[in-house]
Amino acid sequence: MTVVFAMILDAVIGEPKWLWDRLPHPAVLMGKTIAWAEARMNHGNDRRAKGVALVIFLVVCALGLGTLLSAFGSVVEIILGAILLAQRSLVDHVADVARALRLSLEDGREAVARIVGRDVKALDRSGVARGAIESAAENLSDGVIAPVFWFMLLGLPGLLAYKIINTADSMIGYRNARYEEFGWAAARLDDLVNWPAARLTAALMSLAHWHRDAWRLAKRDAKLHRSPNAGWPEAAMASVLGVALSGPRSYDGTLRDEPFVNPEGRRDLDADDIDTAVRALWKAWAITFSFVLFIASAPVLAYIALALVIA
Repeated sequence: MTVVFAMILDAVIGEPKWLWDRLPHPAVLMGKTIAWAEARMNHGNDRRAKGVALVIFLVVCALGLGTLLSAFGSVVEIILGAILLAQRSLVDHVADVARALRLSLEDGREAVARIVGRDVKALDRSGVARGAIESAAENLSDGVIAPVFWFMLLGLPGLLAYKIINTADSMIGYRNARYEEFGWAAARLDDLVNWPAARLTAALMSLAHWHRDAWRLAKRDAKLHRSPNAGWPEAAMASVLGVALSGPRSYDGTLRDEPFVNPEGRRDLDADDIDTAVRALWKAWAITFSFVLFIASAPVLAYIALALVIA
């Protein structure tokens, strides 16, 4: 039941600002560790080998730390699990974009810049809304479903290992001159550990909305996305909202002419569509929570059934 209570705590409390203004968030500590190592290792020859060594070291340390912390009992696991899940914070950040966009386009651009990596200065209202919705879909997968999956499968050690891999990918997993070699292992491992969650997210989105086309569309359009995983939740989200996502966008002043996911969908988006995406996040969370609760309760239910049969 540890994962059940962690999901509830995260959904209710999220990330209280008063706490993280006073203490460093675990994700921040992970990021500082990776940045410190990158500054000292990412130079000279054999950068790929150094990157592989760093990722192995990080994962082993995360597994070891998770095992050690688990020895302190379920309360510690629940609290750390809630801290490392991101449902409430994801919902809050995406909803902030809708509120800002209703104030003005410039406010919307500033809000969406906090959750996307693309250039935002030239985005119109549809571009702002599309960026927020794409971030909602992708982060549902790697900020909620994947952590829950690894938490269920391997306990707190699995959750910590996943988070350190995901954090490493977000920092050094880029295909550019600086990180192409050093970040290779982080990027490939992140693709691997997110593979099941991306497809699970599309399935859960489809099930939560009783929308079979969401799964069909995800299978059809996921390959259009630049990421081997992000296309699955984005295509499912696009289907349940009836909109087109992805498409051309600019990074560092360079326009990337990427194809649309669900190109048949509506392309004129606004703040109301972001609100609909927020509701979709909660529906997907609810169906995920139901499955986790059922799995956690299965031994008890089996015991009760056996007792009734014997009686």
